[in-house]
Amino acid sequence: MDGRLRDDEVVVSGDARQRYYDSRGYGRPLGGDDVALSRVEAAHLLFRGDLDSVDGAGFREFLQNSTGDGFGARFLVYADLRERGFYLSPDRKGWVPDPLPGSDFVVYPRGDGPWGDDLLYRVRVVSERESLPATELGDVVLAVVDEESEITYFETERPDPTGDTEEHLPARLEGALLADNVLLWDPPAAVHEDAFYGQPLGDRGAVDVLQLSLLEAAHLAAEGVLSVDGGYDAIVERGRTVEGERFDRRLAVYRTLREEDVVPKTGFKFGADFRTYADVESVENLGHSENLVRVLPADYVFSPRDLALDVRLAHGVRKRMVFALTDGESVSWVGVNRLTP
Repeated sequence: MDGRLRDDEVVVSGDARQRYYDSRGYGRPLGGDDVALSRVEAAHLLFRGDLDSVDGAGFREFLQNSTGDGFGARFLVYADLRERGFYLSPDRKGWVPDPLPGSDFVVYPRGDGPWGDDLLYRVRVVSERESLPATELGDVVLAVVDEESEITYFETERPDPTGDTEEHLPARLEGALLADNVLLWDPPAAVHEDAFYGQPLGDRGAVDVLQLSLLEAAHLAAEGVLSVDGGYDAIVERGRTVEGERFDRRLAVYRTLREEDVVPKTGFKFGADFRTYADVESVENLGHSENLVRVLPADYVFSPRDLALDVRLAHGVRKRMVFALTDGESVSWVGVNRLTP
């Protein structure tokens, strides 16, 4: 059976509807027995020998004539997902009811296809050398094709971090602002043991001292709980001196998490800004942190390689990788996990 190229689709006549669409989920019906195939679908059928030619061109010639606009990477991902037992369609107008900008394919649950209403994934195909704006992630599966044509899948989402940590803080705390932290002298035990603020200074001796990070101190000062010389402004000024405008971004994320009853602690040892605990009842019975959070500017652009490094690290320590995108005020979230379709 032969096809003919029409604009960006390949039209096949004869018994094409029954042969391709009804039985195997390729293409879209045009009326009667005709079916329109996307170029990627046509290439896959040519590769399998289920389509003889397109305007006289076999698989090799058709593929060579379809280079550019990421066609080769999309073909590899399409073929891989088909081999895994999925039916999929182009995520574009005329093929699906509500196409998602930036998505290349919709993938249907196993046993279902374009005639059904359920979608399993939306897939965006990128090469490992492409730039990837963080704002374009979320609600899509990234299929990253590396230089050796291997494919790695990442599921991205827009999580809403919330927790159940209850804070029972005193009305007033007095602190001393030092170079890059704040010291609390003889603080109530609940500050650290229940709300997980700060770190005790060494083994407890005759005097109890709790060290607060500048982020913790700025948050408590903003809440009217902590008093230091110079107040909140002095803490923030010190934070900006230590790490520049990055401090404002991290403080916005820290405060947002605390306001959602999530406890953020430093994620330095994991190469992140924070590790987070959704439900802290006491430091004595502290469970594992659930997420690693990296704070990024709102307009941050990833390279897929850097994204893979972050996700691999989080996976290796049994945590989810979450990126907090912020302009220093509002915060949006993107979660990324490895996926095996």
